[in-house]
Amino acid sequence: MKHSYLILILLALLTSCKNRICEQTYSQFILIQQTQGPDLGYNPQSGVSILYQDDYAFKDLNQNGKLDTYEDWRETPSKRAQDLAQQISIEQIAGLMLYSPHMVVNDSVPNEKIISCLLQDQMRHILVTKVKNAYTAALWHNNLQAIAEAQPFGIPTNNSSDPRNYTEADGEFNAGSGGDISQWPREIGLAATFDMDIIHRHAHIASIEYRALGITTTLSPQIDLSTDPRWRRFYGTFSEDADLCTDIARVYTDAFQTTPGSPSGWGNQSVNCMAKHWPGGGTGEGGRDAHYCFGQYGVYPGNNFEEHLLPFTQGALQLDGPTASASAIMPYYTISYGIDPSGENVANGYSRYIITDLLREKYGFDGVVCTDWIITADNPNVEMMNGKPWGVEHLSVEERHFQAIYAGCDQFGGNDDKQPILAAYQLWCQRFGKESAEQRFRASAQRLLLNFFRVGVFENPYVDPNYTAQVVGCKEFVEEGYDAQLKSIVMLKNHQQVMPIKKGAKVYFPKRYYPASIGFFSRHQPNIAHYDWQIDTALIKQYYQLTDNPDEADFALLYIFSPEGNWGYSEKDVQQGGTGYVPISLQYEDYTATNARVYSIAGGDIKESFTNRTYHGKSDSSYNRYDMLQVIQTKQMMGDKPVIVLVQPARPFIPAEIEPYSDGLLLGFGVKDQAYLDILCGDAEPYGLLPMQLPKDMHTVETQLEDVAHDMECYTDADGHIYDFAFGMNWNGIIHDARVKKYAKH
Repeated sequence: MKHSYLILILLALLTSCKNRICEQTYSQFILIQQTQGPDLGYNPQSGVSILYQDDYAFKDLNQNGKLDTYEDWRETPSKRAQDLAQQISIEQIAGLMLYSPHMVVNDSVPNEKIISCLLQDQMRHILVTKVKNAYTAALWHNNLQAIAEAQPFGIPTNNSSDPRNYTEADGEFNAGSGGDISQWPREIGLAATFDMDIIHRHAHIASIEYRALGITTTLSPQIDLSTDPRWRRFYGTFSEDADLCTDIARVYTDAFQTTPGSPSGWGNQSVNCMAKHWPGGGTGEGGRDAHYCFGQYGVYPGNNFEEHLLPFTQGALQLDGPTASASAIMPYYTISYGIDPSGENVANGYSRYIITDLLREKYGFDGVVCTDWIITADNPNVEMMNGKPWGVEHLSVEERHFQAIYAGCDQFGGNDDKQPILAAYQLWCQRFGKESAEQRFRASAQRLLLNFFRVGVFENPYVDPNYTAQVVGCKEFVEEGYDAQLKSIVMLKNHQQVMPIKKGAKVYFPKRYYPASIGFFSRHQPNIAHYDWQIDTALIKQYYQLTDNPDEADFALLYIFSPEGNWGYSEKDVQQGGTGYVPISLQYEDYTATNARVYSIAGGDIKESFTNRTYHGKSDSSYNRYDMLQVIQTKQMMGDKPVIVLVQPARPFIPAEIEPYSDGLLLGFGVKDQAYLDILCGDAEPYGLLPMQLPKDMHTVETQLEDVAHDMECYTDADGHIYDFAFGMNWNGIIHDARVKKYAKH
């Protein structure tokens, strides 16, 4: 009893003690640490000082010498956001509604362009893509925050990134790279694990690395259902399956947004998720992509629109964790053709039905809606990737901004000029009155600011560069990422159990032919044809003896890519008197679309004199036909000796062209070369399952419906195995585990 009494006295004394506050100085900022409140970081040159009230410390962000509601971290994020949204000017709100173009960080000091955006246009949302290294990125981030902190109200920047924890980064929507960081399989590779524990670890680790880099918003998850197998962004999705994609969306968003131990889930370890692309971008007619004018229409011939909403409505917007919902949503470029009951066909970011009627009112989302990048700019050419003002080309740039805000959007991706937003405010005043305009724009400001307060950047926007360098890409995280890569590889074929192949065997590994081609984002800068090793031979020699003589080899190893051809449009066809529209093929051999629609579902653009976008009877040729030929030729040279083919598919393909000439097939989705070799030699066992259907032929591809999943006849290989969704093999044969039981459709 005596001991218990003393413990109670001690506890009472401890709880009655004043809040202990100490100060720690870093090279770029001062950190105020308190035992009963959050850490406060500020730059002494910014003019911001520390206020003390009720034994607590607060930042005097507006430098008025008193504690405002938005400066009081004891208040809820919602109340603080509401307070600040009512104080700032319409010009400042316009700045909050901007979201920068892609920013490359090569120096510790922000360049003049971004400083101008920060000061003149009052932009506070920054998209960081490539960085020199983690340490430099941290210094850059701190310098940027110091500039922002010195401005009225001390509003920090909310820095963001496209997904960056991958082995490659080569496009607008896969631009994050630079510096050491843990590397994981691509989105479709993560889906191939069918493992929610892996998804959770990926997102949790990525969120730790993001916060160490100063990144507080991720432009992910991409939860479009890739129901058309021809879509170029298939590899950036979590499959065509609504059940799998919905589960991943929920787990991924929870892990990114949740600060462990926080009752609300939000805190200084949280990263806002911007789920994309509402209401789904995987239904482009003919598989065409809406980055281009020729792919602006999403179609629903199977009347399956509602299924595409499920990863949002039952996934990212219905979380199991306390953050409850993704903090932001990005609509896709597409015109969801025929969906608006009014008959209006405009891009999703301009559609009041898509944004307000559905997302906000029917499904109750009151978070930030940010347009996809550069939807308000002009696009003077069908074939070029410029602006994406689909359906509103006749409007001025200012009117497009107004229309997007009227539709329900809060923010403009890729826009760094506040003037069109201010013009949109005046248009709103003219149409609905000043009171309505104030209410509408301050509502957007409140939503936007809420995502700042939730993640704690008003308290401490700074990072310790030494900690950043230590944690980003640390050994533990790298190892977990690599383990996920191993578990994402799918073994499709293992004829007569030729794999695993013991280390030390002799391998014939020919150079791959890289044909002249054009990239998704560099259509007028073609790659020059050349031969090169697809895998560094020094790496192969760590596993096998390398020989250039097939007769001496124990087995052959080939590394190829899925077929790559047109994107659904050809300037050559235009020059020959055609409309420009051509098929998208998933086979290596030339393909003629004899089964295509004679009349397209959608069509029409102010730059075109026709509405029928059919490609019936036209042909497509793959750039990399040699990949197929090399498999066939190698099998002819090897005879009865095993030929192992490693395939990196960006989307589904026709296995019939290569499977008969292979004894083993391994599919990897953005994995390191070493991962293939660790599987091949038996150091790791195949675990992945097909996150897609592999079609029998192009006939089934052509006749499937753009908006319907699992509607293709799948390929059957020489061993009688059907390459359907959730099929995969390990060393014991076909995988029949809990994952297959839960998600397989056959």
